[in-house]
Order: sequence, then C-alpha cells, then structure tokens
Amino acid sequence: MSNLDELLRIEGIRKTFPGVVALDSVDFDLRRGEVHVLLGENGAGKSTLIKMLSGAYHPDAGRVLVDGEEVRIQGAQDSERLGIATIYQEFNLVPDLTVAENIFLGRQPRRFGMIDRKTMEAEAAELLKRVGVNVSPRARVRELGIARLQMVEIAKALSLNARVLIMDEPTAVLTSEEVEKLFTIVRQLREAGVGIVFITHHLEEIAALGDRVTVIRDGKSVGQVPASTPEDELVRLMVGRSIEQQYPRERADTGAALLTVEGLTKDGVFHNVSFEVRAGEVVGIAGLVGAGRTEVVRAVFGADPYDKGAVKVAGSALRRHDVNAAMQAGIGLVPEDRKGQGLVLDATVEENLGLVTMRAATRGGLVDLKGQREAAARIAEQLGVRMAGLGQHVRTLSGGNQQKVVIGKWLLADTKVLILDEPTRGIDVGAKVEIYQLINELTAAGAAVLMISSDLPEVLGMSDRVLVMAQGRIAGELSADEATQDSVMALAVSTNTEREATRGH
Repeated sequence: MSNLDELLRIEGIRKTFPGVVALDSVDFDLRRGEVHVLLGENGAGKSTLIKMLSGAYHPDAGRVLVDGEEVRIQGAQDSERLGIATIYQEFNLVPDLTVAENIFLGRQPRRFGMIDRKTMEAEAAELLKRVGVNVSPRARVRELGIARLQMVEIAKALSLNARVLIMDEPTAVLTSEEVEKLFTIVRQLREAGVGIVFITHHLEEIAALGDRVTVIRDGKSVGQVPASTPEDELVRLMVGRSIEQQYPRERADTGAALLTVEGLTKDGVFHNVSFEVRAGEVVGIAGLVGAGRTEVVRAVFGADPYDKGAVKVAGSALRRHDVNAAMQAGIGLVPEDRKGQGLVLDATVEENLGLVTMRAATRGGLVDLKGQREAAARIAEQLGVRMAGLGQHVRTLSGGNQQKVVIGKWLLADTKVLILDEPTRGIDVGAKVEIYQLINELTAAGAAVLMISSDLPEVLGMSDRVLVMAQGRIAGELSADEATQDSVMALAVSTNTEREATRGH
C-alpha cells in the first residue's frame, strides 16, 4: 500500500474518563475505497474512538493523521472540513424539523440571502431516492419510524460528500431488504474511493461487506485480520473466549397462561389481535417494519390506548391505558427506544435500576436507600454492567450496558411477564448471549417472555412459539419446529386476501 492510498491513521490514542480508561494506545488506519470493520464488545471503546474523529471527544495522548498530516479535530466543523461524516447508532436529528431541513441543517442552500426551500427539497428528494426510501422531504422527522430515520441519517451523510464515512450500527433497525439497499450504497461509495469505517455486531455482515477488521477489547486494539476470518475466531478475539452456542435457549416446563390478549383493536393500526403467553414460555413476534408489533405491545403495557379487546394477567383483566395497573399486575416492558423511553439518562445507574421498585421500597414517605443500593449492586453484578460505579450517569454508558440497566430494573421488580422489544439491538454477541441466559433464567423461574425482534435468527433461536404479524393482524402462529426463515417471511408478506384463502383451506 502506498501512502497515497491511506486516508486516515490513528496512532497510540489514549482516552480516560474519571475511573475509566476508555482507550489505551489504540492504532487504526483506513484506506481509500475500503470498508474497514471496527469490531468489539459494548464498552470496548468503539464509540469513544469515533467520537474523537467527529470532534465530540479529544484524545489525552496519541495522534490522528488525515492524508498523512497530523490534525486536531476540535469539533464537528473540523471533522466535516476534513471530509469525515459520522452516522451514529442513536439518531442525531431534530424531531420538529422536516426531513430536508435535517439533511441540510446549517448548510441550507440560499438565494438572495434567503433559504432556497425549493432547491433544498429537490436535492433532499434526490438523496432520499438514492438511499431507496419513500419519504417526503417535507415530512416532519417526528412522524417517521426508526428504520426511516436511519435512512434519513444516511442521506444526510451522503449530502456532505464525505471522503471518510463512519457508520455505527447502521443495519441494527433495518429489514433484510433495507440492509441490501444500504449495502448497495456502501459498495457504490467504496468504488468511488470513499473510505468507510463500519461498526456492526452482525458478524455475517463482515464477510459480505468488509475488507479488513480491527478488533478492540477493553480499550486496546488486539488484532487486525481479513474480513474473511471465520466468525468463531472473530468472537474469540472480541470477547477473549469462545462462545459455543449463539442462541442457547433452554426449554422450560410451561404452566398456565400468564398473559392473555383477546381481540385487541386500534382502528387503523392493529385489528383483532389475540394470543397468550404461558409461564415458562418465550413467544416471539416477527414481522416487517410497520406490521404493528411495537404498537400492540405498547397497548398491552398500557402505554398507548386501544379501542376494543381485553388484556388479562393470570386471568384478571387489566384497566386499559393504565401503565401503573400493568406494572402492579407484574408486566414489564423493555422498549425499542431505550434512550427515549427506557432510561432517565441524567440519572445514575443506581437510580435507574431502582425506578420500578421505588414505590415498594418507600415507608412513611422515606425510600429505603440502603436496600435499593444493595439490590442495584446485586443486579448490576449479575448482568455484568461495565461501569465506574453505581453513581455513574447512565448517559455515559455504552449502548449495550444501557440496555442491561433497562432490563435490570424489571428483574428487580420480580416481573411475571417481561415484554422485550428489540432486546439486543446494537448489542455485541457476548452481551447477547448473556441476555439470552437471563431469558432462560426468567422462564425457568416461571415467568413469561414476549419478545419482538427484527433479527429473524434470534426469533427462531430463542422462541418456543412464533407469532407473525402482517398489516396489523396476526398472520399466523408457528411452533418452534415449524418456524423457519422461509415460513415466517411467507406469513410476514402475506395479504389479507391470502390469509383468508389459507383459512378457507
């Protein structure tokens, strides 16, 4: 490789936070026209590294070179000036602005000193067409689902004409069809000479798209290998040990129905949804984006209203649209949007873990802080939360460790029915297996688990039964033996007419 091929080089980068060494002498380089995968567990230091390239953090030691010249990236403007664009796993969009306004925020085209909306919206429409998403440039961002938000982020990055594109878990919320569209875009950019830093926890994506892989473990770069390296070796480098089974579901004896949903209907969203989840059972809900899965479980939990139907826990009906009633009955919800709905980001780990149990720990208007602290310490250790201490603010944890805290608060509440909406999105393979083992422990203890996942192998690997939703309805139910990728997808894309015809036979 000639020096002319090298876009970016990081040498001996070190970064510390109070009580934590986030990066310790990390080396990394990126060439023109390559996809360089950055791989590591949650908390390994990947996010810290890319935040230094975007100007959000500054290194304590080491240096960054662009085109062979040492540079200082003090903020986002420096990063953009150097041709570096970053697409974060957690979206960086303004909800009340339009799609076009978000794409060109701070760089709006002008005419006679005024923002040229016609040109801005036309250019935004071209970018949206390029990423293959059917969204109006005039749509408000708050009106979009997560998958479309991701594609808007990608369109925004493309508008910068970046030479270095950093993509942090870009496929985490996309369907298989959307992933293929994204891969096509990435390959086109690679052919145009763009260097791409690609962060993913989906190991199968590495060989399909990558050229090289740098593995970070505990803040250190522990190896650089070809993207064709076998997955088990990548896992060993990443977590420091072998993982024998990716989906270690342990079937438990099933008991009585703990959650019963009867004819749940919300006009225009979902219709006549009925199912049950028994003690000791994991029921997965599969379906395409927009099928109504998240909307149904939010209604079950009382977070959103519904028009008709009933929800019962252990045979007792719940008041509709009443989260407190659902919690008191033993239902817990780990939401799809952990930062927006599952956590208080400016509170500590201890405070977040105690949110659900605070009322029960209060006597005479006083909270049993000692008991809460001991319980939080126990569950944090059980879940392997990587933190400086219980007093660390949740905002500063990695995405995977934040997810462990969201799950942990419901474990402390002795939940009977745990609803998991995309429980392992953005989580590395080691942490995924830990969460799967927790699911096993819950069902072995007699709890019921209802799990939504867009990761179809996860649904198939961890579910005892699979419900498939399409167009707001239950399109079918499959046993663990019947459920395959083909059988699930056949139901997920079925139309109402096809389902009626199937029932007629």
